[in-house]
Amino acid sequence: MKIFVINPGSTSTKIAVYEDDKLVWMTGAHHPLGELAVFGNVYEQYEYRKEFILKRLEDAGIPLDFDIVMARGGLLKPLNGGVYIVNEKMKHDLIHAEMEHACNLGALIASDIAEICGCKAYIADPVVVDEFQPESRFTGIPGMQRKSIFHALNSKAVSRLYAESIGKRYEDLNLVVAHLGGGISIGAHRKGKVIDVNNALDGEGPFSTERAGTLPAGQLVELCFSGKYTIKQIKQMLSGKGGLTAYLGTNDMITIASIAQEGDLEYKTVLDAMIYAVAKHIGAMYVALNGQVDAIILTGGIAYSDYCISLLRKRIEYLAPIIVKPGENEMESLAYNALGLMKGKLPVQKYE
Repeated sequence: MKIFVINPGSTSTKIAVYEDDKLVWMTGAHHPLGELAVFGNVYEQYEYRKEFILKRLEDAGIPLDFDIVMARGGLLKPLNGGVYIVNEKMKHDLIHAEMEHACNLGALIASDIAEICGCKAYIADPVVVDEFQPESRFTGIPGMQRKSIFHALNSKAVSRLYAESIGKRYEDLNLVVAHLGGGISIGAHRKGKVIDVNNALDGEGPFSTERAGTLPAGQLVELCFSGKYTIKQIKQMLSGKGGLTAYLGTNDMITIASIAQEGDLEYKTVLDAMIYAVAKHIGAMYVALNGQVDAIILTGGIAYSDYCISLLRKRIEYLAPIIVKPGENEMESLAYNALGLMKGKLPVQKYE
């Protein structure tokens, strides 16, 4: 079975072809900011991104005869995890999405390519997967609810892969999954549902390489009304220019970890503080699962750093077995979901 995977990012587009579970071809590129600057909004990039994909396939001599097209999901309304067929309702909601991101283009382009191939297009586990238990939504202010926005695609895929590796189903396990990257999301997975997780987009949980995480509310209010910053600047402090970037002036984890390991006091102190914050939030999700945790899975780009993982292990290893599955794994996760769908292991859901 030939699977075509599409993953549009903020400034990049990645595509891949899998035959069953084997990667046979992958390519992608960062789009020059000058080329993207001519577009007024993300949706206006649709033809540009689509033509990029078709041209790469043509140049590689790959025919449009795929059995399934699987795309990264967009910023839709909250929904349960799983695989969704791309329908007109989904396309409408992506075109008119309240939150802009290039991932909103994935299903739209996938639908067009699937039509050419005579197959169907799907998305899997978009960042808006929402399986919260009722008590997880409360904030302390009526009318303000916590939101489930996290690295659902990779978090659920690594959980299913781990379950398979020990001969069990994801739906039979309790897991704490920490995706450690530019943003950090740490979720409590109870029997196949993520009942609690920090909003990794704009304001909860540990600080990361680029995000500020949870902040002292009173001080944040004073900062917002100080007259020194615009709304845009405040939001950049929260996401994009916060965390390690704000403290150290870089988001390059390889460099940060290397300098910290060499003994630089400033780098070591800030990195230790981030790992400490991650450990605290893993502890919170451990409590959310009533201490009944089969494993703690550490994934994302930072999980490649032996130094960071060793620091984290010292703080959490007494809680549950630790499984390290490094990388963002978005392409592999999308292909994994496509194969699970074709083998009948994963049901197709309808977006309504």
